This record gives sequence, C-alpha cells and structure tokens, in this order.
Amino acid sequence: MKLSGLRLYALLYLLFLYAPILLLPVFAFNDGTVIAFPLRGLTLEWFGQMLSNDTLGAALVNSLIIALSTAILSTTLGVFAARSGTRYAYRGKAGVLGLIMLPLVLPEIIVAVSLLVVLLGMGVQLSIFTVILGHVLIATPYAIAVLNAAFSTLDQSLEEAAYDLGETKWSTFRLIILPLVTPGLISSALMAFTISLDEFIIAFFLAGEQVTLPTYIYSQLRFPKQIPMIMALGTVLVLASIILLTLAEYFRRRGLAKTGAKDTGGFL
Repeated sequence: MKLSGLRLYALLYLLFLYAPILLLPVFAFNDGTVIAFPLRGLTLEWFGQMLSNDTLGAALVNSLIIALSTAILSTTLGVFAARSGTRYAYRGKAGVLGLIMLPLVLPEIIVAVSLLVVLLGMGVQLSIFTVILGHVLIATPYAIAVLNAAFSTLDQSLEEAAYDLGETKWSTFRLIILPLVTPGLISSALMAFTISLDEFIIAFFLAGEQVTLPTYIYSQLRFPKQIPMIMALGTVLVLASIILLTLAEYFRRRGLAKTGAKDTGGFL
C-alpha cells in the first residue's frame, strides 16, 4: 500500500506522541536503576516496592476519594446543564453555557492560582475538599460535552406521551429519561474520574499538606533511585486510564445506539 504524505505525517505524529508511553513498561521491568539502554534484565522488584510503599498508598487513597467525588459531582452538575441546554430555551442560555464550558480553554495554572487566591481569601483551609472543588470545575465541562450528546438524541415525544399518561415531570425524568441516558451517565462519570485521577496542577496548588498520586510522583522525581518505581507506577496508571476510557467510549456508543443517533466520533 502506497504511503502518502498525510499518512506518513500521521504515523510519525502518533509515534512521537505515544513512544514515551510505550517505553514505560519497558523500563518498569528493567533490572537496572538507570533509565537507559541496554536493559540489564527483567524484574518485578519495582512493582513490589510500589505495593509496599505506605506513602504511596495514602496518596492513592486520597486520589481515589477525590476522583470518585469529582465523578459524582461533575456528572450530577452535567445532567442539570445538559438537560437545560438541550430541552429548554431561555434568555442568556448561550452565555451561561459558554461560561460553564470556559474551563475547557482556560490554562489550568490560571484556574489553580485563581482558586487558591479566592479560597485563601475566604479563609478556607486547603485540603482534599478544595482539590475536589477544583477538579469539579475542570471536569464538569467534559461531563457536559458527553451528556449533551445523550440528551440531544432523546425523542421528545416519549416525554410528552408520559405526561399524557399522567406522569409528573419528576417521575418522567426518573422513569423515562434517566434510563435512556444511563450509558451517557456512566461514560461521563468514567471520563471525570480519569481526568481527576491524572490531574496534577490543581492538586499541586490546592492540596495543602495532603498528598495526591500525581503530586507524590512529582516529589519522587528528584530521587534517581525512585525512578524505576515511578515507571512501574506509571505503567499501572496508563493501563488503568486506557481501561477507564475504553469503558467510557463503550458506554457512549451504547447510549447512541440505544437512542438511534448517529455517531459523529469521540467524546467531544
């Protein structure tokens, strides 16, 4: 098959983008502490160190608490925004939804510093709670982007038929609408969970004395002997992220198929 210039560019781009990730498991199983070729042999020592590290375990628990809370809150807020944006018409809707989606294009460091100044000005102590607030702000636009597709493909006649049969707005939403958008809800929650679990900048500024997984990894990069363990941890995180995003994409496509909508591709 002839390799066109565009295909060659795409191939080189993907290689440049994913080559560092592909090298993670290579050095995670390397017996040497120096991250360089040639490899010295295969070992599981670094994975053992990772599992026996108490500080790492505490950071992982903190990150899981933050990610789970972020997924629930972001998806809940996303349901409200997506339902409002796809079902109702009101003055200023475009402006309001635009402001909600603004964190998608704002530099995260600007958002983090702004939140830090506001929270300290209000006398709020930095903790896991403040990290959750920041992550919800970042993850909610992604949740809305996924849920917009789910809500926009709903057949409005189903809702009107439920009203004609005596259902209230709440019972119609609970019994008719939510089951139809459930794959979108799951996809949105998995997306928000993955974003929160991997996010570093917000956690770095807002965690205070609490340690999250990304901030722990950053702190260990100063110690060369810890690099192989970080490689092992990175391998596990990449694998977990791929699994979560694959599940999110599966439920997104399942939701589109359930409503009979056309798949335009990707989360956004």
